[in-house]
Amino acid sequence: MTVLPENGLSLAAEFPDATHEQWQSLVEGVLRKSGKEVSGTAAEDALSTTLEDGLRTRPLYTARDAAPDTGFPGFAPFVRGGRAEGGIAGGWDVRQRYAALQDGAILTDLENGASSLWLTVGAAGIPVEALGKALEGVYLDLAPVVLDAGADTEAAALELLRIVEERGVAGQARGNLGADPLGHEARTGEALDFAPFAALARRTAEEYPGLRALTVDALPYHEAGGSAAQELGASLATGVAYLRELTEAGLPVEQALGQLEFRYAATADQFLTIAKLRAARRLWARVAEVVGAPDAGAQLQHVVTSPVMMTRRDPWVNMLRTTIATLAAGVGGADSVTVLPFDHALGLPDAFARRIARNTSTILVEESHLARVIDPAGGSWYVETLTDELAQAAWQFFRTIERDGGQAAVLRSGRIRTDLATTWAERSKRIAKRREPVTGVSEFPHLAEKPVERESAPEQPGGGLPRVRRDEAFEELRARSDAHLAATGSRPRVFLATIGPAAAYTARATFAANLFQAGGIEPVTAGAFEDSGASEAVLCSSDALYEEQAEQSAAALRAAGATHVSLAGRPAEHPGVDAYVFAGCDAVAVLSATLHRMGVS
Repeated sequence: MTVLPENGLSLAAEFPDATHEQWQSLVEGVLRKSGKEVSGTAAEDALSTTLEDGLRTRPLYTARDAAPDTGFPGFAPFVRGGRAEGGIAGGWDVRQRYAALQDGAILTDLENGASSLWLTVGAAGIPVEALGKALEGVYLDLAPVVLDAGADTEAAALELLRIVEERGVAGQARGNLGADPLGHEARTGEALDFAPFAALARRTAEEYPGLRALTVDALPYHEAGGSAAQELGASLATGVAYLRELTEAGLPVEQALGQLEFRYAATADQFLTIAKLRAARRLWARVAEVVGAPDAGAQLQHVVTSPVMMTRRDPWVNMLRTTIATLAAGVGGADSVTVLPFDHALGLPDAFARRIARNTSTILVEESHLARVIDPAGGSWYVETLTDELAQAAWQFFRTIERDGGQAAVLRSGRIRTDLATTWAERSKRIAKRREPVTGVSEFPHLAEKPVERESAPEQPGGGLPRVRRDEAFEELRARSDAHLAATGSRPRVFLATIGPAAAYTARATFAANLFQAGGIEPVTAGAFEDSGASEAVLCSSDALYEEQAEQSAAALRAAGATHVSLAGRPAEHPGVDAYVFAGCDAVAVLSATLHRMGVS
């Protein structure tokens, strides 16, 4: 009979404890086999991944990676959640977005999983005078309504308040009037007077206990190419600016804090998204502590799946991206989540796209039971460390904004535009080199895919910070190819000249085909070069066969009419070869130059 120890079953009792140093020694041995002679912490650094904001993801985290005390859910510093229980019905608020009136869409979504509405109102969306029509049949005491009206915020807010009064649900109505003058300025460059919004905040605080007046929207900074720390820092500076304005207008600090809702982006980088939302709550709790209201510092978070990651080509892959982002938002403790439909980048979503968007949350909450545990990532040494390091980086960025006069000042001086542009330029280099792959665009593109067409969405306001997309550089190349196809009846082509047996050339031929298709260039592998319809060729084989046959093969291709010969492999000295394509090359530059040589403008 086996007697268990008093403190429970120890599964590793018969094995000696492994040390961090022993693990490093094993790593050294593996790296040595790959030709890297490193030891100690250098061996661990060799396996680390560099992120934006000066962060690094290490290959191993242990109990030695201590992070500040995260407290308990519902209590300061609110890292583990703003509430001590789950959200609506044990999950999060499923908030569907509407940029235009679409017959029956709002009621259909509410009847099938959506629990709140996010309405773009005004010149760029639903007309203010049509707000009542948009909300026909909506139980405003059950479904929160969030407005996003830019310069028309005051008119839209007053119209919504009129509607809830008319329906007799003023005391039960929930949502947000969406006043965000600094967010509007970031989008358009147009400064708005804060006084009307302070008046709205006073009115909602006194008369509408379920409504908030102000939104701190960090999406303009995310969509301009900002990093996670920059997004957090800018939102923090915006929130502080609003607190100053509200308290100067006479609101007690606790009421002022209760008038704000924060909006963040969730990306397919799940751990960074989880850490971002946890860090955001910690940072805002610190602000609340400084202004003397620590118990009122629970940040209300509305999280939106990232528009930057959405692609126009092969948009079906967007379903996977938004699923990962939604999972990260839920694990990170979001109060409300908006899943952008997979066709968001193409125009107004159809009924199928809206259904998939709302069902993404439903599956995660109802079938995957994701919301049954509060802060499921809490206690992970990696997540806790990443949360702390991101919070530190975001706080530093916030301090630089405050040092330069605050959020309004850095918007008007252009400093934040420069900071975000610098970050995006660095990220664009990684995307161009396919170090940050975009499936269906820079990796595994499908040239014969049938385009997904949608009704155009209302034009969004501009004039302020730019809106970027991960697919933009490759989208430009594909558009050039599409124009060539429309004008000539065929796409530009490149001939893949394979050398030796299939085992020697398959890997590099596959790489080259994938690369050139990302630029809209059709690879041809069958037959002879003369029959391919191509003007350029790429040699594909092993390094050993290149040494023996590359020069001869290049000469034969030129004799057959090839105007340019590339080689799939690392740069070397091969006579007759004009260029080299390889993993890590600047794919955008290579493809753009190729299209130019082919006469594709």
